[in-house]
Parts: sequence; C-alpha cells; structure tokens
Amino acid sequence: MRKRPALENDPRPRAEAHRRRSAGRRIAAVLAALPAAVLLLAPAGGRAQQIPNSVADDSLRVCADPANMPFSDRKEAGFENRIAEIVADELKVPVRYYWMPQGPGFVRNSLSMRLCDVVIGYAAGADPVLHTNPYYTSVYVLVVKSDGPLAPVDSLADPRLKGRKLGVVAATPPADHLLAAGLLADAKTYSLLVDRRFESPGEAMIADLKGGVIDGALLWGPTGGYFAKQAGPGLKAIPLVKDTERPDLSYRITAGVRPTDHDWKQTLNLILRKRQADIDKVLLEYGVPLLDDENQVITAVAPPQPGPAQPGQPRPGRTP
Repeated sequence: MRKRPALENDPRPRAEAHRRRSAGRRIAAVLAALPAAVLLLAPAGGRAQQIPNSVADDSLRVCADPANMPFSDRKEAGFENRIAEIVADELKVPVRYYWMPQGPGFVRNSLSMRLCDVVIGYAAGADPVLHTNPYYTSVYVLVVKSDGPLAPVDSLADPRLKGRKLGVVAATPPADHLLAAGLLADAKTYSLLVDRRFESPGEAMIADLKGGVIDGALLWGPTGGYFAKQAGPGLKAIPLVKDTERPDLSYRITAGVRPTDHDWKQTLNLILRKRQADIDKVLLEYGVPLLDDENQVITAVAPPQPGPAQPGQPRPGRTP
C-alpha cells in the first residue's frame, strides 16, 4: 500500500521521486481513491462522527484502506489495525476508522480534511505528512519455492537468475534493479495501480509462482512475507538486503500526521517507543521482514526500551 517502498503497496516505470512517494504509501498496490463524500468515518459499530477542529480526544481516528491486506481492511485483520489497537490501548480510547482506498488524493481527502488524525503506515520522507520517528524498517523480498533452484539466491545480481522469469510490480524499485541486471526482458509485470477490493497483484504473483508461471516474485517485504507465509511451507521470502544500489529496496516506516500537529506527533513517538516490542511482535507474526539499524534481519522481539511515555497521556489539540 507505500518512500514506500516504492513499495508495492505502492507500486511504479515513473520518475524516482514519484516512485519513492508511491512506495511510502505501501507498501502493495496503490488503489484508486473514492470521493470523500461517499465514505463514512465510523467506529466498529458504524456510526458517522462529527468532524472536530483538532485531534480528537475521545477516540483514535485512523485513516485506513478498507481492502489492503496485510496492512488493513474493514475486518480490522491487518497488522496496521493491530498497531492502531496498541496505540489506542495506551491512550485508553477506542479506535475509529475513516475508510478510503489508498491512492491519489488519499491524504488530501482524509487526514488533511480532519476526517482522521493519523495514517498508521507511511514511508519516511514522503510528502505531505509530518512523520513520527520510524517504528520499523523493511525491505523488498524475492519469494521463491523453498526446494527450488533459486532458494539459495539472496541478491538480484546472482547469476542464477539469468534466463529466469521473475514477477515484478511495474514501476517499483526492483524493476530498476532488474533492468540494470539485464533481467527485465524476461520478467512478467503486474499492475501497480489497482483497486485492491477487486485485484491483488501480490496474491496473483504468489499464485503464478506456485503454478510455475514465474520462477520468483519480487514484492515489498510486508506484502511478500505475509502472502508467502499464508501460502504454506513451500515458499520462502528472501530479504534483498545485499542489493544496496539505488533505488533503495529498504524503507523506514513511520506514522503520518498533519504538518501542524507537532504535539500529537510527540505523543505518538512516546507511545511507539514504549510499545515497540509489542509492535515488533505483531509485525513478525504477519511475516514482515524487519531490519535493524545495521540492515540486519531481525528474527526475535527485543526487550522493551525504557521511556517516559505514560499510559493514558492526554491527547493534544491542534497546534498553531
């Protein structure tokens, strides 16, 4: 859904700046935005909510995609839904969602209009939000059959990829790497701009891999890791940490708030730091490949870090 990795959730052949912006939104396929007028800001129970002039103090109002697994969906089954519950637990308030497909106009028609107060997953550096500190870093993966000839491959520069058909979302960073390695001509491309309520490039790629249509699937880490895990033990997701040439294949993910909401950003920073171990546990449970500050893969949850965050800390209002 997308920075984002040129992520497939965010997917892109576009200019590098646009590619990184798209990537920042997740990081799986970008969805076409629906008119804000037809969407409801509703809690789990489904009632509309009056728009406040500041950050709401009676609920955690989250801007989210209704059909973007493994990130979020209306059933609240995504890992970003779980992270929202962790944040709400610290604030001692319920979660309330404003549902809108991620794509052009997502932030403008949700967060900027004060229909919600936070986007749970946003690639660091991507406009037009104010970013919290990053709370995880992930990387593109190569998904292959666990017992296949590409199982030992850990870089797109590996000569064993020559002549192999790899799946890649159009205009995402791995496409540039395939072009540089002379592998793009043999690749099968999947659409970047799709409505995830009806299409899922990640799931289509995994199905093609299992069916022998392609030999490997290049996906944004959270997407590839999750769908490979869902497919069972026959597939493995290989983090491409050795591919360090530009464009980047790893991205730091933050929460995004309005550029005026500095106090709210600091409140979220304290909570994210305090509950980092709980967040990491959720991410690992969903198969998300996590990287530490040295670009090494994290395989276990670190002990909680001490911090000044206080449970139930008051929510800030709008800052000038």
